[in-house]
Amino acid sequence: MSAVSMSGPTGGEGGSLVQRAIDTVRNHIRTEGLRVGDSLPGEGHFAVKLGVSRAVMREAFGVLAALRLIDVGNGRKPRVSAIDGAVIASSLDHAVSTAQISVAEVWDVRRTIELRTAALAAQNRTDAEAQVIVDLAEAMDRDHDDMTRVAAHDIAFHAAIARAGRNALFVQIVASFGPLMEEAVPAAWKTRVAEEDRVSTLERHRALARAILNRDVEAAIEAMDAHFDASIGDILRGLSHPETVHA
Repeated sequence: MSAVSMSGPTGGEGGSLVQRAIDTVRNHIRTEGLRVGDSLPGEGHFAVKLGVSRAVMREAFGVLAALRLIDVGNGRKPRVSAIDGAVIASSLDHAVSTAQISVAEVWDVRRTIELRTAALAAQNRTDAEAQVIVDLAEAMDRDHDDMTRVAAHDIAFHAAIARAGRNALFVQIVASFGPLMEEAVPAAWKTRVAEEDRVSTLERHRALARAILNRDVEAAIEAMDAHFDASIGDILRGLSHPETVHA
């Protein structure tokens, strides 16, 4: 079964003409062993090969571009795109907004993934990457009165940990949580009205950064686990009861 289902002009048993065109382009990328940045033949080449109109190929290329599988810019050949967490992010946002999954379910998955990214970061990080992670933890402390900046630092902190782990798929999955974090993280911070709550949250980030800096895998896992233990409740409180959140 094809990964993409399209409506469009019928093409018999092969499904719609647009779907056949999409499949042909994807198969071309695989069989030719193309890599990110490599050029593809244009719409005309595939239109002749399939015996379809340029309009069909234009629609197929548009779908592939929307899925971030190819990059089509004005005045140049289409190219193979890099993996992009924005596609996952869009699906997650749609699933949450339509009540197909809950924020709690997303954060449960995120917790599982980020325990692993913390361990990988402690194992694989470079000195420069470790310093970035430490600096972001310190930046959260420095800007603790500005929730917009704190949220930005927090998102960047988790993204930096994923990158330091050297698993490209984890990097994209963690990036896909970014749009949800942009809403959830400020909401969570606003529930921490007591000074000791904020201090403890900041210290958990610093403890995680130190563990990665020290290449202590077990401590990194424990610190990330403690971070999620404390944060998930705050996030869900902030999102579920915005009327109780203090500015």
